[in-house]
Amino acid sequence: QVQLVESGGGLVQAGGSLRLSCAASGTIFRIVRMAWHRRAPGKQRELVATITVGSSTNYVDSVKGRFTISRDNSKNTMYLQMNNLKPEDTAVYYCNQEGPSHYFPWGQGTQVTVSS
Repeated sequence: QVQLVESGGGLVQAGGSLRLSCAASGTIFRIVRMAWHRRAPGKQRELVATITVGSSTNYVDSVKGRFTISRDNSKNTMYLQMNNLKPEDTAVYYCNQEGPSHYFPWGQGTQVTVSS
């Protein structure tokens, strides 16, 4: 059973940066497309960024040019570098498969709060 542990969130001012990390147990992480998702207060979960096994990436329009997803398969770890953060980026961020058909068990997520 894969376990996902997200970290790196915090409180930052608008325009600031954070780097999120996702540590995965098990080697299956290395052979699946992964993603960062987020859930803002009162909103549905949103797919933010995806990365293939070969590290091809895709982003939701609202974060293009500001967020960068990456992975280190040798460490079973994925990252999300978030620059020029905006208050609307405030959410709990989760890593998981891209979905929607298959997900690993969800981790606790990491809270990102951006103040204006």
